[in-house]
Amino acid sequence: MSSLDFTVSGMTCQHCVASVTEEVTDLAGVTEVDVDLATGRLHVVGDVTAEQVQAAVAEAGSYTARLA
Repeated sequence: MSSLDFTVSGMTCQHCVASVTEEVTDLAGVTEVDVDLATGRLHVVGDVTAEQVQAAVAEAGSYTARLA
């Protein structure tokens, strides 16, 4: 199990947070997701790769996730 932290660009509202949270939570192996709109931070715990999380964030909308 790993813990990954990202900086997400493109989020502007709570709907953005909900979209990113939903897409990342749906990844197999994810056990915890925390998205903070004010800081643009995404914290993920689980058996997933950074690439999988970044793809899920992109799927959620016009967002980009970079490892923090």
